[in-house]
Amino acid sequence: MKNSKFRTLISMMVVLLWLQPIQQVAANPPSPTPKFKNVIMMVMDGTNSDVVTLARWYKGSNLFIDDLIVGGVRTYSLRSAITDSAAAATALATGHKTIVDHIGMIPMYESEHSSQPITTVPKATILEAAKRNGLATGIVATSPVQHATPAGFSSHTLHRDDFSNIAEQQVYQGIDVVLGGGKASLFPGKGKDERNDGENLIRVLKEQNYTIVDTKEKLQAAPSGKLWGAFARHALAYDFDRNTLELDQPSLAEMTEKAIQTLSQKKKGFFLFVEGSKVDWAAHKNDPVGMISEILSFDEAVKKAVEFAKVDKNTLVIAVTDHGNSGLTMGNGSTNNNYASSPSTKFIEPLKQAKLSVSGAVSILKTDRSNLVEVASYYGVKDLDRTELKQLKKAKRTSEIENLLTQYLAKRAHLGFTTHGHTGEDVFLYAYGPGKPSGLINNVDIPRLIAEYLEVDLDETTDSLFIDAEKWFTAQGFETAIELEGKNNEVFVAKKEGEEIRYPKNKNYRMVNSTVETLPGVNVFNGKTFFVPKPAR
Repeated sequence: MKNSKFRTLISMMVVLLWLQPIQQVAANPPSPTPKFKNVIMMVMDGTNSDVVTLARWYKGSNLFIDDLIVGGVRTYSLRSAITDSAAAATALATGHKTIVDHIGMIPMYESEHSSQPITTVPKATILEAAKRNGLATGIVATSPVQHATPAGFSSHTLHRDDFSNIAEQQVYQGIDVVLGGGKASLFPGKGKDERNDGENLIRVLKEQNYTIVDTKEKLQAAPSGKLWGAFARHALAYDFDRNTLELDQPSLAEMTEKAIQTLSQKKKGFFLFVEGSKVDWAAHKNDPVGMISEILSFDEAVKKAVEFAKVDKNTLVIAVTDHGNSGLTMGNGSTNNNYASSPSTKFIEPLKQAKLSVSGAVSILKTDRSNLVEVASYYGVKDLDRTELKQLKKAKRTSEIENLLTQYLAKRAHLGFTTHGHTGEDVFLYAYGPGKPSGLINNVDIPRLIAEYLEVDLDETTDSLFIDAEKWFTAQGFETAIELEGKNNEVFVAKKEGEEIRYPKNKNYRMVNSTVETLPGVNVFNGKTFFVPKPAR
């Protein structure tokens, strides 16, 4: 009996000793792997609310973005109730209002009533703040990536048309993934949007170890790592046109998916900007087919982003329009007396006859215009009357043909347009994920909200990346000057006691005597003043 009790006691002690380390592990579990945050910021450029409704009727079911509506956004710029894309992008990227044509640059006035600014200064973008804090970054657009909206997230210049400077800053920003159009601005030349400084940026990208792709197939096969896709000399085709015209270009959804796959490999979190650029382009032409094409394309891209966010559970997706355009209305003068008995087919069936956007249709026009009727048919205008055909034949430029065709289709589809320009209405706000905004907010609130979610500081980033070089170096006892190294290549120079420091415009480095030092951001020149990253000494 005693032996039995002894054996039982020994057994209990063994079990207790065996359990002890398990209990200790349970009491002190290992620290969980930190979960990095991501933001996917998406802009459907130049889209008013009626055309979103029209696209839904055209699709025949709800849009994906319908379930993501959380509020609205006010879009006005610093000195206008109706913004342009440059000022809108600057507001969405930096949290600061600016004036027409300015990209990432803010005018400073003596008073609110002054007509001319004292100076114009750069403000850090949310992309720059994210990159400075170790996050991967990316840009996707169906326009040239140097166009106003993607430029507003990645560069600083006084005019949106300055593609040469914008492209150079984008290349030297070190953005991990850039996908879109704009191949022309990477090469020197005298053509539209080509480089005016003689620099071959494709060569620079190769030196920086980018994988460079120019087709859908090459994009899909591209390995993880730094990636630059230039799929057209200028803008990509409208989504409706790509298959019909047999163009080897990826869709916005495909570019978005590839960008997410690549950036998410970095394991430090990422910020990705995506623009469905060409709703705006079609709106300027009053082309409802092109507008619908790009809204549906954007909707698919948002779906890709949210599908990733649902799995990741730590990704904030924000989608918004930067401003309205065209004033499109479902209903026009012809529906004054019968709008209450107008089914959706009245508006949609004429649009369904189109196989191409108006730009796509006119692109197949022969030099002798012998296929003019066929071109009109591709755009859905299949019953030209004598007057319409006569007007088309008399048109001198293709832009006039486009304008006439859009008028004919709008009439058949009972659509109204108030302008070929932008409009000033509030726009829809869509969002998904942790920290998502809600309610009616201002466009400058969005980058501040993103910065808070990513735990980065826009103001501190501005102070760190953009000091007035002349003031700073003069205070340190240097003599300063601005020199010109070849065409359009200004350089800030500071000299003291045998030391010469040179900051080339738009680059992310400086030369200290003969030594190259990499900088955390690009050097910006506003025509009078250089702004450079704050030196450590």
